[in-house]
This record gives sequence, C-alpha cells and structure tokens, in this order.
Amino acid sequence: MNRRWVQAVFRVSDSSKLFSSQKAEANNLDGDNVDKEIKQNNFNGGLNDSAVDLSEGVAIDMFGVLPSSEYEIIEINLRGWNFKISLLSKEYQHTCKSTGLMLWESARLMASVLTENPSIVAGKRMLELGCGSGGICSMIAARDADLVVATDGDGFALDLLAKNVASNIEPSLLTKLTTKRLEWGNKDHIESIKEVVSNRGFDVIIGTDVTYIPEAILPLFETAKELIATGGSQEDGNVPALILCHIFRRVDEPTLLSAAAHFGFRLVDKWPAETSSNLSHSIIDNWFIENGLKDGLPSTALNILLFCKD
Repeated sequence: MNRRWVQAVFRVSDSSKLFSSQKAEANNLDGDNVDKEIKQNNFNGGLNDSAVDLSEGVAIDMFGVLPSSEYEIIEINLRGWNFKISLLSKEYQHTCKSTGLMLWESARLMASVLTENPSIVAGKRMLELGCGSGGICSMIAARDADLVVATDGDGFALDLLAKNVASNIEPSLLTKLTTKRLEWGNKDHIESIKEVVSNRGFDVIIGTDVTYIPEAILPLFETAKELIATGGSQEDGNVPALILCHIFRRVDEPTLLSAAAHFGFRLVDKWPAETSSNLSHSIIDNWFIENGLKDGLPSTALNILLFCKD
C-alpha cells in the first residue's frame, strides 16, 4: 500500500513577535530595530525550544527505517572531473527537516561557472556558506584557490560533506579544503572561521540557495561582512566579492538588496540582466559568453547576484 505523510515543525510564538516579524518584512529588513528583532528571535538557536519534529521519529514508527540513513549516489561530470556525490535519497528528501542533504540546481550552476572560469577563485581564499552535504562548488574551487573553507550549520550535512570530499578529490587538494561548522551570526563560529585564514578574511564568498528563509537574511549578510576580506583594486579585478546564486522563493530581490546595503554590500552585477538597469553586466555575462555554459543551463529561474563591500 502506498503511503503519503507530511512533515511539520511547530513552534510557539506570541502575537507581538509575529507582528514585529511582519513589520520587518514590510520595511525590507532595514534598520537597527530589524537587526535586533532577528537576534531576539535567536535564529541560530531556534525561535523557541517547544518544537515538534515529525521527521525521523515518525518515520521509524511508520516504516521502521531512519530517513537520514537512506542515501543514493549521483554522478556529475564537469570538464572531465567525475564526481560521485552521496545524498539523501529522493524518496526521503521530503520527510527530512535538513535541506542540506540534497544538491540544489543553483549549486550545479555555480559549479559549472567555477569550472569554466577558474580565475574567479584562482590564487584566492574562498568561503562557501551553507554548502550542504554536496560541497561541489568548494571541491571545484580547491583546484585553483589557495584555500577553501566549506561551511554549513547542520551537523548531519557536515558529516556527509566530509565523506564526499574525501572520496572525490585527490589528497593534494585535501590540504587546501577545510570543512567547518558555521551558523550565521554565531560569534564563536565566526571567530573559529577567522582563525583558519589568520583574520585576513576571504577574497570570495559563495552561497547557493541560501536566501529562501526570510529570518536568515540579516544573519547571512552580517556573517559575510565579518568574514569578507578588505582592500583590493577594481582595476586588477581583486576586489573581494560575495556571490549569491538562487531561485527566488520567499525572499525577493528588493529585500535582499536592502539587507545587503544594511551591512555595507553594494550590488556590482546581476544575471540575468535587466535591460532597464544601469549596471554594466559585463562581469557575469563574460562567465557565460566565453564558453558554452548558456547552452546547458539547468533552469531559467536561476539568478546570480554579485556584491562587493563598500
């Protein structure tokens, strides 16, 4: 008999917090009051400890199996590099609360971009935010970057990430790729990441499909501000960059741009380009024009935003 069931997470919330959250979204997440609201909601520790998780426990009772133990191998070929990535089976992805145990389309796109444009990370220090268990962008970057730090806030995703990294890249590259836990806004985690690069910051920060939760947007940009390098020259193309690739879901572009500006990030380029925009669009367009990437895009709904720090 085929069975269908629904996962749900319930949190206790009072009306005042709900009103504040709605007000924050109406104000595009801008201003000090919004920042305080996000922190008061304790994004990194959960909004409230009264949470009911209907993923693993119910699955064991109903099916006698643990979803997080059911994995499948997918193969990805990029410029002669064959990746065999272990991920949560599609059969169980809808029952697991962690979104980091699967490979999103935006990660595939950015991995292709990095493969065809190694200059983006060549000789640089790269940080990947919310890379999940796949870590494919970090593994691609390890070929040309000086140092790569792949991070996620979920312990299960990090465990699987470490296995995928160890089984997919040669030993010489393992010395350049580090996996670390990073919950956005967590000061202890941020300081631990800073120590990896001796407080020099990162030249390139990449995040794929990390912008779909409204409450996470301010901690995301706050963390990027703390970890991005300073200095660089626009003329030689060495300005530290924050690259976000995603499909717009619950958070729209104006909200992202408002949050970015709040933490001193300026939009340099975007893709796809809007004809009415004053941006030059030359940077990201060249990532596609100089090779055959445009012929094999996984989805026309994908977007890329390129920021620099003012």
